[in-house]
Amino acid sequence: MSTEESTFTFLPLGAIIQEFRVAGQNIVLGFPTQDHYVKYNTPHFGATIGRVANRLKDAVIHNLNGRDYTLPKNKAPNSLHGGVNGWGKRVFDGPHAVKRDGKDALLFKYLSKDGEEGYPGTVEVRVWYVASKEDLGTPSPKTVLAVEYEVEFVGDECEETVVNITNHSYFNIANAPTVEGTKAQIMTADYLPLDSTGIPLGNIEKFPRDVTTPFILQHSEPHIDDVFVMETDPSKVALDTRTQPLKLLARFSHPDTKMHLEVHSTEPAFQFYTGKYIDVPEVEGAPARGEGAGFCVEPSRYVNAANEPGWRSMTVLKRGQIFGCKNLYRAWAE
Repeated sequence: MSTEESTFTFLPLGAIIQEFRVAGQNIVLGFPTQDHYVKYNTPHFGATIGRVANRLKDAVIHNLNGRDYTLPKNKAPNSLHGGVNGWGKRVFDGPHAVKRDGKDALLFKYLSKDGEEGYPGTVEVRVWYVASKEDLGTPSPKTVLAVEYEVEFVGDECEETVVNITNHSYFNIANAPTVEGTKAQIMTADYLPLDSTGIPLGNIEKFPRDVTTPFILQHSEPHIDDVFVMETDPSKVALDTRTQPLKLLARFSHPDTKMHLEVHSTEPAFQFYTGKYIDVPEVEGAPARGEGAGFCVEPSRYVNAANEPGWRSMTVLKRGQIFGCKNLYRAWAE
């Protein structure tokens, strides 16, 4: 998928964003081939994450279909990113060239069957990628990638399941081994305090440092790996957030490359992660990547929402219903 001077590459494995090239620079981390992702993608570069993104406490979904469901503990004591073989490790059907809202798009689909990684109910997930350009004819035309997600409960095995989907791309606009020197700005100070295993404590507070004023990312400490909140009233979060306007979550720029990036979403929260634990080896066609090689903005529902009574409605999908959300990435070089 290409626009003028911009190129996007996607893979069937995990409907992965492999390339997001702006002004000749690929601003996402990845590998040259799908086989490399199978072997080395422990950081989840570019992957579609589901059935439930982030963590579920103690690897259990409580009180669903009148019972509890036990999931794989792949980030003990919790279940992380859909389990051992979540959607980021599944091969999707696609890409299919389609029209979406009158625009050229690529569609990926995957049928997640009842019992996969312990989750109840058969669902079909659909991912659309739409690339476009803005501000053509200006000194800084913008490259835009819109990503739309839809999950439909198509099975009849039970009455309800849970869904929380995101994309796990790592961005590096520094054109360097790390994100050192990147200017960042988070558009909210609200966040979910976490316990020592990454599970929210159940309350919303103000982040302990100022992130709404532009600040500079380092390749090492101080790192950020926290859940920021755009919508603080859980009752206002629809199961399909595509009815809501896109909101700017965060913006980034780098003084040397003159590259800019904005991340928008209809989702009520997002994980901001500055890459503390990246550790992948050199492979043919790609260098080794380590601490601080990239940063993530992962739009989603509240983490562990399925197990918090006041948050459950945003992530419980009943038979015949559709879960939806939309993200948008806007990048340009001055």
